[in-house]
Formats: sequence, structure tokens, C-alpha cells
Amino acid sequence: MTDTTSVPNGWVCLYPQVSSLTEDNRSTSQTVTMSLDNRGLAYADGFFTTMGVIDGLILWSDYHYQRLVSHAKALQLNINSEELLAVLQLYAQQLDQGMLKLVVTRAAQNIRGYGYTPSTNGSDCEIWLKVAAMRVSTALQLSLPNGNLVPIQTYASAICLSSQIACLPPPLAGLKSLNRLDNVLASGELQRIKAEPLASKLASTLGEGLLRDMSGQWVEGTMSNVFYQLAEAPLSESKTSSSIHKDDEDYLTTGQWYTPSMAQSGVAGVMRQVIIDALSTTQYPVIIRSIQDEDLPKLTQLFFCNALRGIMPMSSLTLLSGDVVDFRSF
Repeated sequence: MTDTTSVPNGWVCLYPQVSSLTEDNRSTSQTVTMSLDNRGLAYADGFFTTMGVIDGLILWSDYHYQRLVSHAKALQLNINSEELLAVLQLYAQQLDQGMLKLVVTRAAQNIRGYGYTPSTNGSDCEIWLKVAAMRVSTALQLSLPNGNLVPIQTYASAICLSSQIACLPPPLAGLKSLNRLDNVLASGELQRIKAEPLASKLASTLGEGLLRDMSGQWVEGTMSNVFYQLAEAPLSESKTSSSIHKDDEDYLTTGQWYTPSMAQSGVAGVMRQVIIDALSTTQYPVIIRSIQDEDLPKLTQLFFCNALRGIMPMSSLTLLSGDVVDFRSF
């Protein structure tokens, strides 16, 4: 295993303070402090992405690269995505296993307030990286139809939260922007439920909360995207939703999966796109479909997903009414 004692501790500024990380000298980047004038801090003017690292490789690096490209274009930021990804891979090799969190903010502007000076190539950036050595769970993995492996967690329960997330204009919808205050409040609600003194057994197993946007559509989890199946959707003749288990290699290819649109709210996550692409050539490609209130009692399967934890299957969903929809029998 690669020696991780020289992994930078804390946040490292990759740009404009150019990192001196090279193949032969991987740990000479200096830890610096962020100015209070940073536009990400002042206006949430930027985006971030969180990458898992296993065996010195960034998981789903092609998808994180596409995020760099698409977000730079949407926010009019000048980023050399290929060069940046190469630097990130050097840190991944040094880390061996853990997490890389990249934060990109627009550089300070001469214009007072929110404004910034238009540029043909986009605004200059500040690029920050946090390297964290941690265990990335791979004990249970599911084989995607294209042969790639994705981590799958043990079953947990989910709950519909009263918190809501914002509906956004087209240039911002789906982006992993720095403005995540609605998710912060929703996560706080989930933690309060878990911490209730008289919490039920169900609450003690809560793994994620399902969120609506301001239009009333159920869109995603507090930290993840969501996929689901409906009672009227086709199922394999040999299986029903209650007999599908997490170690079943047909979990993703049995029946029709849906996932909500990110066209007006939510984050178009890396793992969400990995799964959509993996199922695109199967009998039942993923269908983009919103979840309405009336759909909730009809759900037969539900899982959340993100780039660090992979697939998080749910055994039940507690509705706002208190009713519980069970997805599998134990």
C-alpha cells in the first residue's frame, strides 16, 4: 500500500497557488487559508465534487471529468479539466484509499458586489482540495450490466421529510453548486428524527430522507439521488419485489427502474448517471419520471445512491402521514 503519511493535512489550494505535486515529489503543496473575500464563501459562487479513491484510482473518474467540464461551462469558469484531473489522480495515487473533495470558486473580482467581468474563456478560479484517508466500503459489491462493480450497502429505512429544496432556473438545475443550504436544513431534520428520545425502531434504522422540491415533486435524498419501481411496472416472472435481495446479481435488471428529473431541482449525481448509462442497453432502461404524492403508496422498490456509498437499498419508506410502505419481507 502506498505510504499515506505525507498526504496533505487540511485544505490545499491547487490554484492560483500552483501545486508542486509531481510523480517524484508528491507532497510539497502548502496548506493555506482561504480569504474572507472568497466568492464561494460570500456568494456560493462555485461548485464542488466528492470522489472516492480505491487502490490509488479515482472511482468513476470519467464522470467526474464530465462534471468539471459541464459545471465550468454553466458557471462560465476557466478550468483546464484535463490538467486538473491529472493532478487529482496524483493525489489519489498517494492517498491509496479515501476521499478527495474538490471545491472550485470564482476568483475575486474588481466589480463590487455580485457581478463579475465577462471573459471569452470564463473567469479565473480558485481551486481547493481536501484529501481524507478513510475506508471506502467495498465488502458488498453489485455487478452492473456493463461489468463494472458498484458498492451496495445493507438495507436501511427511509422517511419522507417535510423540508423542501429549491426549484432553480435551467442554467443551475442539476448542478452540484456550493449553495446547499436547503440540503443542510433537510439533513438537520433527518438527524433530529434520529435523535428523538422516543424514537421508534424504524427511526433507529433510518438511512436517508426523501425530499420534495417547491413544486411538490419528490426529487432526491438529503445526500443522494433516488431510484424506484412502481407496482404497475413489469417484473420478472421468476421474481417479485419482495424476494429481491441486496446480493442478488439481478437487483438492477429485474423490473423497470425510474429516477426523477433534475431539470428544475436536485443534483444530477455521478452515481445516478453511472446507473442510467449501465442500464441503457438492458431490457428496461431507466425512465426519467417524477414522483408524485399518489405514487408513494405504489412504490415496490427504492434505493438511494451517491459516488461514495454506491447503492443504498431501502426496506421501507415512512410517509408524511405516518403510514409505512414496505419494500421487502424479512
